[in-house]
Amino acid sequence: MLLIAHPLGNTFFRAASRSFHSAGWLKELDSCICWDSNSALAHFLPASLAAQFDRRTFNDVPLSLQHSHHWRELGRLLSSSLSLSWLQRHELGPFSIDAVYRSFDRHVASRLPNQIGLQAVYAYEDAALTSFQAAERLGLRRIYDLPIGYWQAAQRIFQEESELQPDWACTLTGLNDSRAKLERKDQELQLADLVVVPSEFVRNTLQEYMVISSPISVVPFGSPPPLSDPLHTSSTGPLRVLYVGSLGQRKGLSYALDAVHRLGLQVSLTLIGRVASPECRPLAAALRRHRWIETLPHHLVLEQMRQHDVLLLPSLFEGYALVISEALSQGLPVITTPNSGASHTIRNGLEGFIVPIRNSFAIAECLQQLVDDRSQLFEMRLACLRRATELSWAGYEQELRSVVGRALTQAP
Repeated sequence: MLLIAHPLGNTFFRAASRSFHSAGWLKELDSCICWDSNSALAHFLPASLAAQFDRRTFNDVPLSLQHSHHWRELGRLLSSSLSLSWLQRHELGPFSIDAVYRSFDRHVASRLPNQIGLQAVYAYEDAALTSFQAAERLGLRRIYDLPIGYWQAAQRIFQEESELQPDWACTLTGLNDSRAKLERKDQELQLADLVVVPSEFVRNTLQEYMVISSPISVVPFGSPPPLSDPLHTSSTGPLRVLYVGSLGQRKGLSYALDAVHRLGLQVSLTLIGRVASPECRPLAAALRRHRWIETLPHHLVLEQMRQHDVLLLPSLFEGYALVISEALSQGLPVITTPNSGASHTIRNGLEGFIVPIRNSFAIAECLQQLVDDRSQLFEMRLACLRRATELSWAGYEQELRSVVGRALTQAP
């Protein structure tokens, strides 16, 4: 039996929880907010607030197994809605995301001694240290889910990028992480008996720095169910390019913009995402030049994918960008880099293109190829739908059960 804990309860946490519950291993699911959409309170909430809380439901796990640690996360949501940004100051604000994670971690740790029959704790980066320390004292196994590459590899890339593209350096917010926060990440890793990662890219960053001796298992994230039919590909007009993600240089955004600029009127660009830093002048100029949508509900993001011809995501550093699998499910080819973690998902020339990082020339060449050959674009759409079928979340859950099952049978 295991306890799984994640402060925010994102897509891969839901899939993992569903997997462990279906296997009969789930003792408890912990998150900051475990919302019951059928509760009496839910019927009195404004529609906008209800939609926000509905994203914190875990319908595949019985409510009796769910446990919330909500007060600090509610403070973060409230301070955000009231634009009280000082309360969310990086690492130091009482309602910063870092404060939410640390508080959540302490609450999970406090629950472990009372869990009868518990064998393991399954926790995620930045929210595992205190709970892993408590688990070690209790003789429980510690399984660590690392959804993004190792921090030292990130810092190296970000430092290089700040020198190569100084106008974009302010968007590399990872450079602001304190030494204490980075050391905490290493402590979490060193306490883990098993590390689960979503891509070979993440495993390679860990192995490059030789920070752990524990086994590392790659379990790629899944894809939503695909459309039944590909959408029509126009034979004329500009190629409709879509970018989805945080608007900053970690995603390689300057290289995407440069490539689009090279093709001029042959392409049109839509950007969906929040600005990483309002101080970035070239980003502000790009938002005036191109179509920009700051945020959309998930179903409308998928609708935008169906209205475009290609997703452009030339990331410098990721773990695995879920937006890539979502694009495949909508029949949208992808241009990305090995550092997006998508080398397992996107096969170069079939569902899209894998280009080197920091190479706007290579991106422009791929875009030009699709501008000139719309029949290839249509074939890529079909390939994306087939690939999405192969990379289901059910497959992720099955592989995760296999990996974690072996860990649970080993003596601590």
